[in-house]
Amino acid sequence: MNLVKRVKGKVVYEWSRLKRVTRRGYRVTAHYPVERHGSDYGGWTICPEGLSPQSIVYSFGVGEDISFDLSLIERYGVQVYAFDPTPRSIDWVNVQTLPPQFHFSPYGIADRNGTARFYPPENPAHVSHTVLFRDTTAENVIDVPMKTLDTIAAELQHSHIDILKMDIEGAEYAVIPSIVNSRATINQILVEFHHRFDGITPRQTRNAVVMLRKNGYDLFHVSETEEEFAFIKT
Repeated sequence: MNLVKRVKGKVVYEWSRLKRVTRRGYRVTAHYPVERHGSDYGGWTICPEGLSPQSIVYSFGVGEDISFDLSLIERYGVQVYAFDPTPRSIDWVNVQTLPPQFHFSPYGIADRNGTARFYPPENPAHVSHTVLFRDTTAENVIDVPMKTLDTIAAELQHSHIDILKMDIEGAEYAVIPSIVNSRATINQILVEFHHRFDGITPRQTRNAVVMLRKNGYDLFHVSETEEEFAFIKT
């Protein structure tokens, strides 16, 4: 497993093990220092090399947990651009006291510009909506604004993104092709894959991993659940 730990509440990094093979057969071949930032629920593993106050982080899907974003800001002073069209997330972010390096936009990422049907969670205590059809919550579906990565980067005048994180509830499979073909260069891509969802298969995740690798991204971390993956441009 990748070696990531906390010492007395502080994030520290160690080296990811080379050529680890996960239970489902994903091979971690990249050898980089790694750090975990954020809460147990909302945390992610990154490679910290080169991060600075000039670094740009895109965080798609924030819900009600921005511990990852705030941890990166606190440690490296990075500029975080966070995106989420979920009404409850928007309301939650709007009442937080946030550092000036945190920038929030109330729309999501998609493979085309426009609006998307957004289905609420089955459990009303949960926050995350999805573009995947849910018959059980279809009567409460809403329309939300979506933009492509190229549109977002152009509007924000960014030609390079140091870290792009996506937890977008099953929409990642449609979005990844547009990300790897984006005009913006991206150093690290962090993705939560949702092959546990009905209608999504592990093969779709394998195909997405293959696509990222074919486009020059090495896999340097897989979580114990084998749902969070971290890639770095070689």
